[in-house]
Amino acid sequence: MRIFVLGATGHTGTQILDLALARSHSVTAFVRSPEKITRRDSRLTILPGDPRNLDQLTKALAGHDVVLSALGVRPPAAFRPHTVVQEGAATTVEAMTRTGVNRLVLVSAAVLFPMKGVFYGFFRWVLKHIARDLGNAEATLRRSPLEWTIARPPRLTNTSEERYRASRDSLPGGAFSMSFRAVAAFMLDAAEQHSHVHEIVGLSR
Repeated sequence: MRIFVLGATGHTGTQILDLALARSHSVTAFVRSPEKITRRDSRLTILPGDPRNLDQLTKALAGHDVVLSALGVRPPAAFRPHTVVQEGAATTVEAMTRTGVNRLVLVSAAVLFPMKGVFYGFFRWVLKHIARDLGNAEATLRRSPLEWTIARPPRLTNTSEERYRASRDSLPGGAFSMSFRAVAAFMLDAAEQHSHVHEIVGLSR
């Protein structure tokens, strides 16, 4: 499978590269800072470009089978108004439509589930700018004709754990964290198995 990765220099994106190569896929990392990827592999292509630039993205995307998007904004910028993921989603959908690439798996966040309580309300307030950006990105996917999957993980940790639980339209109960690597594993599984098409999937360990 030819996999096109957005956000490949982030925590989840790095794990996507590692697992996809371990599973013998051909991988293209489309990144603004290619120097941040030091790994070298005959199946890994590193292309410089801005995921919000439609012409660059369309040119790079042609010929791939699936897009795995782990775009995100890191603190402190994440706690200020931003539109990075929604802009990336809009150009990705358009570029995929132009090139005939139909399968897309995107990482969002569990904060978008309508959970009740003071605890969840506090985190929705803290993460309000992230939630707005991701919510708009999700809406762009849902309006598109693509075969999309949206993954909503909870708090993420940097461990080697690959196991996960998945639940459609809800966060699996009993755990409120998981590893970046497990999110990457879910995304690859969904792509390989062509599963969870047109589903919003809650994840946890």
